[in-house]
Amino acid sequence: MDVINIGYSCYVLKNRIIAVVEPSSSPIKRLVQDARDKGALIDATYGKKTKSVIVMDSDHVILSSREPEYLLKAGGDEND
Repeated sequence: MDVINIGYSCYVLKNRIIAVVEPSSSPIKRLVQDARDKGALIDATYGKKTKSVIVMDSDHVILSSREPEYLLKAGGDEND
C-alpha cells in the first residue's frame, strides 16, 4: 500500500490520485467550490494556506498545505 504524506500526519493512497495542482487558477477554484457544495471536499491544511489541490478518483478533492512539487517528489518511485 503506497501512501503519500500530504502534511500533518494525513495520508492519501498514491494509486487513487488523478492530479495534483496549484490552487491559484479560476478553474481549480471552481473545482474546489463544486466539491465543497457536494460535500466531497477534504481540508487537510489544518488552517494553513492551501498550496496544493489533490483530485482523487473517488471525486473527492483534498486541500493540502504542501507544495505540489513536494507531493510529487514524495510520491515518486525513486526507491523502487
